[in-house]
Amino acid sequence: MNIISFFLSNAWAMAAPPANAKGSAPNGLVSIIITFLPLIIIFGIFYFLLIRPQQKRMKEHQEFLSKLRPGQKVFTSGGVVGKVVKIENDIVWLEVEQNVNIPVIKGYIAGPYTGS
Repeated sequence: MNIISFFLSNAWAMAAPPANAKGSAPNGLVSIIITFLPLIIIFGIFYFLLIRPQQKRMKEHQEFLSKLRPGQKVFTSGGVVGKVVKIENDIVWLEVEQNVNIPVIKGYIAGPYTGS
């Protein structure tokens, strides 16, 4: 009997305070908002500092690739610099030396080359 009364006394001690008592927890909707508010704030920070700028860069890169024309000097993500000779669907032919053309997948062209 002592063991049962020991567990029951602990159970009563851990019971929540009555809902109408002073200093009680806020109602359900407010407590849910307060609980998720830090997560919403963190998501907002991630969106404005990481996701949105990355989407903007991807859009600018896609626009650059769509306006790619023969004669432009570009560099690839692998570091190869060359002049666009011909564009065939997703393959761009770059002239890296005189009479040396290499095929590069269009998505691997990183940007325009502005060096000498």
